[in-house]
Amino acid sequence: MLDAAAIAVITGAASNIIAYMAQGRIDALRTRLSAIFQRGTVQQQDDALRALHEDADALAQGRISEAEVTARWTAFLTAAYPDAEADIEALASAMPPGTNTVNIGSQNNYGSGTFIGRDNHGDINPTRQES
Repeated sequence: MLDAAAIAVITGAASNIIAYMAQGRIDALRTRLSAIFQRGTVQQQDDALRALHEDADALAQGRISEAEVTARWTAFLTAAYPDAEADIEALASAMPPGTNTVNIGSQNNYGSGTFIGRDNHGDINPTRQES
């Protein structure tokens, strides 16, 4: 039985397969999946590539849900995991092309003065200098 970390990696990889399918990036997926299943039998390789095309078509036509496709690929990847751990981890951490990302930063304001936004630490009144 796989540990929780391995299951999370496999689920992430299966989710990325859906993201690639949704963007029509089947060729890129075929290359990644060939690397994952190359250690298996010829039958396993053929099954994976056939399932890739069947699932992409069914998903595009609305005959199958994303959850069903994710479950199917989770099973495929679980069977291949011990031999293809590095390739599955690479797929799980891959960012499908065209995926938008948001960088969330943090700003801390220290000292005196007026600061725009979020938390202020220190005196917000300017010091008056008497002449």
